Amino acid sequence: KYTRAFDAVFAAEGIEVVTTGIRIPRMNSIMERWVQTCRRELLDRTLIWNQSHLLHVLREFESFYNGHRPHRTLHSAAPLRPVPDPITEPDRVDHLEVHRRDRLGGVLHEYAHAG
Repeated sequence: KYTRAFDAVFAAEGIEVVTTGIRIPRMNSIMERWVQTCRRELLDRTLIWNQSHLLHVLREFESFYNGHRPHRTLHSAAPLRPVPDPITEPDRVDHLEVHRRDRLGGVLHEYAHAG
């Protein structure tokens, strides 16, 4: 839809232009879903001070999203972490300890078994 003049403006600012395929709705839907999740879980709850703060917050969220946050389509695993083995011993279930780690001042929470 846009001419090469638009690409030149972005290139002058150091921005790489990535073209998407024509009539490939799945390509756009994946990014739209990620942006929606990022906005709902992070940006709507965070006051951003400047560009460096925004970049820091987005890096933290990306790390959390790919390394800890459970994804329904991955059966509660994270993209970079497999699902932990289930606890089947009755003794361990009764004395289960869970530790919480706050990220970004408590906006994001990570939970892990203590043992």
